[in-house]
Amino acid sequence: MSGKSDAESTRLDDAARAGWLYYVAGNTQDEVARKLSVSRQSAQRLVSLAVSEKLIKVRLDHPIAKCMELADLLKRKHGLLSCEVIPSEPDSPNSTKGLAEAGAAEMERQLKTASPKIVAVGTGRVLRACVEQLTLMDAPQHRIVSLLGNITSDGSATPYDVAIRMAERINGRYYPMPLPVFAHSAEQREFLQSQEHVRNILELCKQADVTFVGVGGIDEQAPILLDGFLSKAEIEALQKAGAVGEIISWAYDRHGRMIRGLNNERINNAPILPTDKKPVFGIAAGEAKLSAIAGALAGKLINSLITNEFTARYLLSV
Repeated sequence: MSGKSDAESTRLDDAARAGWLYYVAGNTQDEVARKLSVSRQSAQRLVSLAVSEKLIKVRLDHPIAKCMELADLLKRKHGLLSCEVIPSEPDSPNSTKGLAEAGAAEMERQLKTASPKIVAVGTGRVLRACVEQLTLMDAPQHRIVSLLGNITSDGSATPYDVAIRMAERINGRYYPMPLPVFAHSAEQREFLQSQEHVRNILELCKQADVTFVGVGGIDEQAPILLDGFLSKAEIEALQKAGAVGEIISWAYDRHGRMIRGLNNERINNAPILPTDKKPVFGIAAGEAKLSAIAGALAGKLINSLITNEFTARYLLSV
């Protein structure tokens, strides 16, 4: 306390006592006031002073504290706009339990605004689960646009059209991408995307105020393989070219660089255009997606992340 006046030193001593009684001994502010023989208002000011002077260091002894620390580390490491880490089950690294609820909570934060927003949405099981958790609301001011085609290779509608379900849940306007996910050729893709109604949808995607996407791996369990969008031979060709993940079917390598040629040449979906100003949320977790999420972060294909503790620890180790 050198250099401080006697009065100031005494006040800091009182603040330290008040901080100890409140944070360590667990006293209420009324009890602190009684034990220090001061008013409740004085006790409150002394407790605040203990914090502002860093006389008290608070340690939150709860699993969520570890998750908050991991989220902060990931945010700083990758320059993310936002990061949320939820607790994971130690014995179930592939579990996505709790991910849907966390994703839905963020979606609701974005949607519960009076000002109109353009919300761009990808597809997949996790995103669909998030939307199913959304609270019903009346928000017709928002426009919900799909980032990818809603037609599979055999002409049927994709079972994971998340955008239409979100629009239904919030009574918002729905803008589908009326195309197959993959064209038959690069030439056909160019022709399809030259249509005025498709250009309008692509422009809406580009203007989106917030974007939500899933992150998928490129392997034998890849959703784009299991759901019939690509063949096993096409997946193997992507792997040989260095692909580790996909976002709205755009395949990329471990550095987040788009794979040249192959299926990326025929894709009809909106391009992935993250910015430093508008949030692009990746919602994903699990052992099978570790390389895919790491690549997406490395290439800044997403600038916001919702994941679990198991996945976060891996991402911080690479």
